[in-house]
Amino acid sequence: MLEVANLNVWYGVTEVLRDVSFEVPQGALVALLGGNGSGKTTIINTLSGMVTPRKGTVRFLGTEMAGRPSDAMVKAGIVQVPQGREVFANMSVRDNLDLGAATRTDRKGIRDDLEEMYGLFPRLRDKQTHKAGSLSGGEQQQVAVARALMSRPKLLLLDEPSVGLSPVLVDALIETIRLLHGRGLTMLLVEQNVGVAAAVAGQAYVLKDGEIAYRGPAPELIGNPEVLASYLGR
Repeated sequence: MLEVANLNVWYGVTEVLRDVSFEVPQGALVALLGGNGSGKTTIINTLSGMVTPRKGTVRFLGTEMAGRPSDAMVKAGIVQVPQGREVFANMSVRDNLDLGAATRTDRKGIRDDLEEMYGLFPRLRDKQTHKAGSLSGGEQQQVAVARALMSRPKLLLLDEPSVGLSPVLVDALIETIRLLHGRGLTMLLVEQNVGVAAAVAGQAYVLKDGEIAYRGPAPELIGNPEVLASYLGR
């Protein structure tokens, strides 16, 4: 589904990504890991259309997408759940979810999907009239995920969804990711939390200093001391 090849990104005179290549097959859940400054956010921003690479290709469903703007990425089916949740704090939960469907015109489908979101996240139904900024961190994460799902993505980008969540909420997040993957949704999970990646992903790539330093089965990350110590600082 997604093929990234020889991606190079520069910020001014600084090379941030160097010949990065990876794939996300249809129906897969792939993890992209690395410490701070490794280049994870730059990859997500490139895939979301916020950063234009200096060279390399980003092919999605056979179409070259590198350098296209964010709205083109969303229309193509690439949708991001941003790091830190970034809900529209002064808007209601319901308005946040409606915004996720802003590019759609199928009213019945939107209503059906809204009910599905309330079934997936019952707390959001109870708080649909509340301002999103008044919700707990875990509830805001649910809003961010549900808002992205309302656009009916073909590829969901999860940018460090476990950041700032308690262990109990991280466990709940893992179950939600498993449920969505079980429904056939293709996902790219960007994380620092090795445990989350190992629990849900099939394939994993580890970034170090803007390059792919490791690739292999995600569950094997937990037992790989070289990866943990050298690339993830554990």
